[in-house]
Amino acid sequence: MTTPHAFAPRPGPTGWRAAFEQRIRQLWFTPRGLADALIGLALRPLGGLLGAVAAHRREQIAHDKLMPRASGEPAVVIIGNLLVGGTGKTPLLIALAKGLTARGWRVGVIARGHGSNDRGARKAPRLVRRDGAATDFGDEPILVARETGRPVVVGRDRGAALRQLSAVETLDVVLSDDGLQHVGLRRDIELAVFDSRGAGNGRCLPAGPLREPLSDALLLDAIVLSGTATTTPIAHSRVFHFQTRATRFATLDDRLSWGIGEFAAQTHGLSLDALAGIGTPERFFGQLAELGIDARCWPLADHAPIDEAWLATLPGRWLIMTAKDAVRCVGFDDALRSRCVVLHIEAVPETALIDWLEDRLRG
Repeated sequence: MTTPHAFAPRPGPTGWRAAFEQRIRQLWFTPRGLADALIGLALRPLGGLLGAVAAHRREQIAHDKLMPRASGEPAVVIIGNLLVGGTGKTPLLIALAKGLTARGWRVGVIARGHGSNDRGARKAPRLVRRDGAATDFGDEPILVARETGRPVVVGRDRGAALRQLSAVETLDVVLSDDGLQHVGLRRDIELAVFDSRGAGNGRCLPAGPLREPLSDALLLDAIVLSGTATTTPIAHSRVFHFQTRATRFATLDDRLSWGIGEFAAQTHGLSLDALAGIGTPERFFGQLAELGIDARCWPLADHAPIDEAWLATLPGRWLIMTAKDAVRCVGFDDALRSRCVVLHIEAVPETALIDWLEDRLRG
């Protein structure tokens, strides 16, 4: 698989942001040499300060969690990260929403709406339209709404988003896409998702990838490990697993669709480009390589808008992207959309996880 020496020549600061994100991930997960060691040492006091603030906040959340919810209110399950960046929590949330719905639970979803223009009046919670733009609702909430068919409300204030969602439809359970560190959100069950990277260097931002001290995970209800991860970064009494698998390739306009092996065979030897504006783009590129697909790789910043003019300049016969990236291409030229190919994936949690959730939800 070919990776350009420079990032995609996008206008504006997005290319610099993508380069910075890649550099900081190296510092947190695979530091190299004296320079990285000195940077880590300089940032350690700031990480300690944030860790102390986050630990105090976790105590408040844990205290509030003990308060009983009002009669008729839905239970709230948070599927979140202690780490910055993607661990696969959104595919897991989609799978849990589908699994609980199939078992008869009335499910809704709330989310922050990263990537949306949520300044000013946009701070108010709003119901996601499945045909909406990522700039209005964020890419992940639209993807969740499309995949689950369930109501999704986004807003900076998760508590207000929960109230708005409850006013839209009578629900049994609300899944929150992240929000572990949101003090104003009442919750019943908290899940933290980790992948094979573990906790990196184990430090809090900006010295490391953690939003709060790793020890705070002991106050959560369960840890869920993604993909090839086999051990938790901290011992926990309740650990579950899920796998993520590719299901199909399809053009952005849905006119063409291929099975996984079929697409790899038909594109062998063709010029291909792959882009990923997700928390860990290298995971997507590695997945393509495992599927036998050789493409030039263009890492973009997480949630970054995709410039239509830049995308059209890529020389590949097919432009391969994630489903999350595809949401940000709504309204692009039809000819360009016909060149864009989306890799569709699904998370497959172990049955024990949904069984346990049902038991907890029933009290």
